[in-house]
Amino acid sequence: MSVRFTRALVRKPPASVAKGLRAVDRGAPSYEGIAAEHAAYVAALERAGLRVETLPPLDLLPDSLFVEDPALVFPEGAILLRPGAPSRAREAEALRAELAKRFAALVVLPGPGTVDGGDVLTLGDRVLIGLSERTDEAGARALAAALPAFGKRAEIVRTPPGVLHLKTDCAPLGEAAVLTTARLAASGIFDGLEVQIVPEGEEPAANALRLNDHILVAEGYPRTAALLEKTGCTVTALPTAQIAKIDAGLSCLSLRWAD
Repeated sequence: MSVRFTRALVRKPPASVAKGLRAVDRGAPSYEGIAAEHAAYVAALERAGLRVETLPPLDLLPDSLFVEDPALVFPEGAILLRPGAPSRAREAEALRAELAKRFAALVVLPGPGTVDGGDVLTLGDRVLIGLSERTDEAGARALAAALPAFGKRAEIVRTPPGVLHLKTDCAPLGEAAVLTTARLAASGIFDGLEVQIVPEGEEPAANALRLNDHILVAEGYPRTAALLEKTGCTVTALPTAQIAKIDAGLSCLSLRWAD
């Protein structure tokens, strides 16, 4: 099931994290603030029943704590992706040895296209790949060609204009259920699924994270939290004010899979 996990891999924030990429300038984050948010996140993963392994920081790669963008993992194996921002190109190679230790199968996505993990949404055996400023057509097609080896089928869709990643605006709540924004729901890519739309004005909360019977959501969005509580899951609101300053949300801070 898309939301069942036993293990997670995270990376400690580097000292250089304040130099991370920003699509919108919301001010500089503090290292201390990001470290505190990261620690709260790891604790929440553990409460949800995941065994969390923490990799050392990479000070030369400011965005390297966002481990979901350079890789995609399934119980059957892992795929090293090709991040779309030039400054993040080395992050995949930095994960290669770590993933090789943990997965029997490791595929390195061929170039020249680019794919960020933030544009990849897994719903059971269906994987949506969103075209965006970071994920291009060539990269999406290369990933689509690699997925059948993992028992997955790909659908290439388009991320709404002005949205950094597909998962900025959505999150899986199950194999046939999603939380999403009204603008992404209107695109029709979730037709046939159970769709929960975040209340107007709380769009950033769409990047939630379901882990087993727990759902993590950014704090400050009480109407979305109340909506998610109706699923019967334990809902935890986490601080994200600092990581949001460098274009991040909850899903990108970890790689998650089931043994």
